[in-house]
Amino acid sequence: MAMLFMAPGLKAASWVEHLQAQDPGLDLRVWPNSGPPEEIEFILCWKHPLGEFRKYPNLKCIASLGFGVDHILRDPGLPPGVPVVRLVDEAMTRAMSEYVVAAVLNHTRRFNLFRQDQAEKVWKPRSSLHTPEVHVGIMGLGTLGRHAAATLRLLGFPVAGWSRTARQIEGVECFAGPKRLDEFLARTDILVCLLPLTPATRDILDRRVFARLPSGAYLINAARGDHLVEEDLLAALDSGHLSGACLDVFRTEPLPEAHPFWSHPGIALTPHSASHTYPADVAPQIVENYRRVRSGQAPLNRIDMDKGY
Repeated sequence: MAMLFMAPGLKAASWVEHLQAQDPGLDLRVWPNSGPPEEIEFILCWKHPLGEFRKYPNLKCIASLGFGVDHILRDPGLPPGVPVVRLVDEAMTRAMSEYVVAAVLNHTRRFNLFRQDQAEKVWKPRSSLHTPEVHVGIMGLGTLGRHAAATLRLLGFPVAGWSRTARQIEGVECFAGPKRLDEFLARTDILVCLLPLTPATRDILDRRVFARLPSGAYLINAARGDHLVEEDLLAALDSGHLSGACLDVFRTEPLPEAHPFWSHPGIALTPHSASHTYPADVAPQIVENYRRVRSGQAPLNRIDMDKGY
């Protein structure tokens, strides 16, 4: 049995080093040098070439190199019945919460405005928003959403969450399903999207959602670019209904040079850097799943193909 690293946009050397440190006998190959296709039974991938999975007739598991698996599920040649697993890592979860907290505080402490004042050499003290009065709403209450909610609560923010199915989280007001979305949005001053990307959540951040937020609300999207209808965000910002947005993900990456997000005064953007995968941290669980599959056991962190996460 061989493992294949298939991530054209990533440097393989560190992954090879840390995976083989976990198992020196690991037969690890780096795409496109896969050797005989029938020997590949475990693929570790990130944004692979579509249709490539078809070449491996004995494939037993496909593992994402991140929390998300939408880059795998969009492949029309995904082999039926082959389990797809994702990474669940404390360091990645913590990094995402740090990003969300930084974006929230950047807004409530007025750092965006202070940066504009600095560029214009204007000395203008500004009052911060009062934390206990700023209601944060998190869309998506999986591992990332729950951790971000707990972190924000420690800072004193009232936090609510919305998810596909009902959740119970201490200290967090939870809403579930389409029927309670409007109620969730109406109490949200800062909307944070940490949803998985599925057919049901694609384009969910649209003009209808923005219209149901209170006037002056702020958006943070650190999930996927395809959650956001970009034209609707620009319209909501230009009308003054939304006060601003912090975006880490985009429909086209890298963001095209001519894209209006670059120069919009209401948008703070980062280049898909909210959370990173560190090979040293996740190599143990990857090798554990490799061993489980090899011995006929069910892999850890397997996604529900019907739900898409």
